[in-house]
Amino acid sequence: AGSEGDGNGNNRSQAPRGTGLNGRRGPSDPCEQTPPITSGPDTETQVTVEIHHEDTSPQLIKRLSLGKGSQRLRGHDNKGFQGTEAPRPPGAKDLHAYPWDKSSLKSMPVDLQQLKKLDAYALEVNVKNSVEELVTALLKKARTDLEKVRAIWMWICHHIEYDVVGYHNKSQLSSKPRDVLQMGKSICEGYAELFEHMCSLAGIQCKKLSGHAKGHGYKTGQTFTGDSDHAWNAVYLEGRWHLLDSTWGSGSVDDSFTKFTYRYNEFYFLTHPALFINNHFPDNSNWQLLKPTLTLKEFENNMLHNSNFYTLGLLATHPETPIIQTVNGKASVSVDCRAGTLFMFKLKGTDEHGLMTLKKHGMKLDIYPQKTGSHKLEIFAKPSKAEAPDDVYKCVVEYVVECESVDKAMRFPKALHQPVGPSWFSERQGFLRPSQREPILHTNDGRCCLTFTLGKDISVLTSLHTDGSSLQEDMGRRHVLQTHRGNQVELKVHLPHAGNFVLKIYSKKKSDPGNYDYIFNYLIRCLNTEVKWPAFPQSYSKWLQDYEILEPLSGLLPANRNVQFKLKMHGVAKVLVQAENTHPLTLNRGCWEGTCNTSGCREVFVMVHENANHSFYSHVLKYEVETQ
Repeated sequence: AGSEGDGNGNNRSQAPRGTGLNGRRGPSDPCEQTPPITSGPDTETQVTVEIHHEDTSPQLIKRLSLGKGSQRLRGHDNKGFQGTEAPRPPGAKDLHAYPWDKSSLKSMPVDLQQLKKLDAYALEVNVKNSVEELVTALLKKARTDLEKVRAIWMWICHHIEYDVVGYHNKSQLSSKPRDVLQMGKSICEGYAELFEHMCSLAGIQCKKLSGHAKGHGYKTGQTFTGDSDHAWNAVYLEGRWHLLDSTWGSGSVDDSFTKFTYRYNEFYFLTHPALFINNHFPDNSNWQLLKPTLTLKEFENNMLHNSNFYTLGLLATHPETPIIQTVNGKASVSVDCRAGTLFMFKLKGTDEHGLMTLKKHGMKLDIYPQKTGSHKLEIFAKPSKAEAPDDVYKCVVEYVVECESVDKAMRFPKALHQPVGPSWFSERQGFLRPSQREPILHTNDGRCCLTFTLGKDISVLTSLHTDGSSLQEDMGRRHVLQTHRGNQVELKVHLPHAGNFVLKIYSKKKSDPGNYDYIFNYLIRCLNTEVKWPAFPQSYSKWLQDYEILEPLSGLLPANRNVQFKLKMHGVAKVLVQAENTHPLTLNRGCWEGTCNTSGCREVFVMVHENANHSFYSHVLKYEVETQ
């Protein structure tokens, strides 16, 4: 029976309460606010407005005569409770379309904000003498049937813990409601029986259902045989059957199945049947409440999306099968979601062998396993605007990747950081209109150039990385040249040799004294083994962001040559190039130009005189000269 497992060690994480998705239907629902109309106490007919979401014209009032039992007359028997009539089996009006229409997480509109007071009240009720007394206390603040069910649900989810010891020794276990209440713990069977009994005392039709569940210990792609292994409930509200699972609503069990942790999960209260089927398969297929119903084989083959998947606003995954074969060493996965979700992944516990790109409405991931065999692929997500403190990455979906051959060429540098390439996230950090939108830049001559429009007040830092020791950190910075023109920044990259490189981009506010923050990176690939570009010249603090080197771009100058200099600099009085001798440059249409001879020296400096009245110069650039 267990709890819903989700592969990140703590089985399940709390759902954010009251998300916009919880049971709220979109504006297309013609009748969102229609309450059930119940006729007066003297008649025996309950009249319910039925809302059909398939079409936009609400089909009005189906009459449903429930006989005398439905009058819910309190106080006529000795305990003040009236038994409910036998639950009717589900019919056409209870069914929801499959697959999910992406409208709502719940099978009826539920306003979680409005239930907050009742929820708080139910949590405080502390009655352990008898189930009857408990229900009486809980119903004090509940008016509608929905509120009664909610109060019972909240109480059970927060007061009954999963019995991990009993689970391993079921023969000693009683799931009778009275015993479950006394013990304060049970397994799924006891949760479901207590729920059913409390509802019947409250005059609400409720049924215990059993079947197979993809819960604790579930392995991707496994088959289900033999007896059912989990129990949950259906409740009858506003003329329709609805599904809930108070075991999974209450918390989760650790990987070793020895410790239960209360962690309330809103998702399993009146879950939309097209989502509930994801991990609950009832013995009687009518209780799927779906049209069409799924076969056990379909249930086994379907992707398991846990509650985190839906509470985070994720919509779909591709492929829809949990086991993927690589083709020529590569497998691809994508997730669709509502805007602004961050993702990460782990293949066999590491994110090295993939290339993930963030899209506005989801992510795309290409996986290149570097070993053959079966690999577990986990995908995690979190909202980009972290609101609650528990907004950490949560596992939302798992695949098994079966790899037959390895693509060695797609071994990525260790420095590569996921996601790769520009995205809405880098845009939010002020890097707009990237000239290169793809995550991988291919270059044949070892050079490439990127431009961005920068947001206000942004200072940029870049570095180039590769595996091995060919690029020390300071040199990694010098293989990228930044040029600013207005609010545009251009990055020129010259690779020192062929191979796979990572271009990392950092930024900070110019007005901030602090460090630069990492923003995003690109993968740069060059297969041409002839490539061997020297670094750009070294620049000093007096070299301003909007100065520009037109020539020479190479930081390594040929020996014994006349070298032409052309530099765009403003606000300086004089520019000198110092080799063995000093060569002044002349200003010509905004550019300082001239030549310098490199013979007899190892280094060449460019120096500026900021003020004609001062006698000292500042170094702005340094070039090296080739040795003979």
